[in-house]
Amino acid sequence: MSAPDQLSDLDAVMARARAALSDYESNGSQERYDRAALAVGWAIMEPNRNRELAELAVQTTGLGNVPDKITKNHRKTLGLLRDIQNVATFGVIRDDADTGITEIARPMGVIGAIVPSTNPAATPANNIINALKCGNAIVVAPSPKGVASCERLLEFIHAEFAKIGENPDLVQMVPAPGSKQKTQRLMETCDKVIATGSQNNVHRAQTCGTPAVAVGAGNVTVIVDETGDLDSAAEKIRASKTFDNATSCSSENAVVVVDEVYDAFVDAMSRAGGAVVEDEAAVVAKLWPGGHLNREVIAQDADKMIRALGLEDQVPEGTEYIAVPTSGIGADHPLSGEKLSRVLALYRASDFDAAVETTEAIQRHQGAGHSVCLHTNTSDR
Repeated sequence: MSAPDQLSDLDAVMARARAALSDYESNGSQERYDRAALAVGWAIMEPNRNRELAELAVQTTGLGNVPDKITKNHRKTLGLLRDIQNVATFGVIRDDADTGITEIARPMGVIGAIVPSTNPAATPANNIINALKCGNAIVVAPSPKGVASCERLLEFIHAEFAKIGENPDLVQMVPAPGSKQKTQRLMETCDKVIATGSQNNVHRAQTCGTPAVAVGAGNVTVIVDETGDLDSAAEKIRASKTFDNATSCSSENAVVVVDEVYDAFVDAMSRAGGAVVEDEAAVVAKLWPGGHLNREVIAQDADKMIRALGLEDQVPEGTEYIAVPTSGIGADHPLSGEKLSRVLALYRASDFDAAVETTEAIQRHQGAGHSVCLHTNTSDR
């Protein structure tokens, strides 16, 4: 199919979305918007469907693991539905008699959602719930590896829509096979872009000419100070670092430990499944061959990651992730960035103030505006 024909397919999807949106808005109500959002929630959270989507995601993307994706699909969706449960999104949502200002909600239009292969079900489902809750239609653009998961998710959503008499054209996806040209057309012709994923996707979203909200690298940095509960910190870092094989943008990528407790924390980390690997150069060479993240390491189970990094004889049996001591920060020090794998950069700081400075430097390099964490028992920190 030629490029113009491919774009005409996308244009047809957009036309159906706008027609569905017209009815959804003109015949809308808070009850209708809430019902549609809940239908999408059940489409992914119903246990059998949830498991199928999790298994399909791992099978087709090769990223993450099934048990954690089941947990992610359930908890992220349930948390969102809880947060928006009683939020007014239709009609008059605020009437201030003192100022004479009345606020009336209306849809933004057709949302274009760019979603990553790391979360090919949870991310689009949550985007769709938000869009429908606010009276919008939505067209999802999955990554190439995420197409199968997105297609199945939409089948489940449309099955739930059939039960409540809702228009399936409110929720569509870019026609397969996807392409950069189709995604670009979607971003340029929709009314709001929501982009999650690679820096390339984020840049394209923010320069497409359509209002956009974009989320890129997380690169979470965590400080462990001299007052923190080291075993508790080590266990929480392990849980986050290994969850769904570090596919989440909220997974820790670096830990900065105050010198006074550094050795004790390394011991606590080893008890919690973390193994320190001192040879930074060797890990970097295997993790970024040719300057690109190694696909045999990204979002893989611990045993596969350890084999791909050639560390079978260097870490204890049962190792769940590795921590690599380093001091460098910036483009010439890739460990200071997001690694999408069970690899943690380990920094040492002379005191708490120095730890904060290191954390700020890491965030300025990558991940500014996302997340940092602090394990402490000193509340004023």
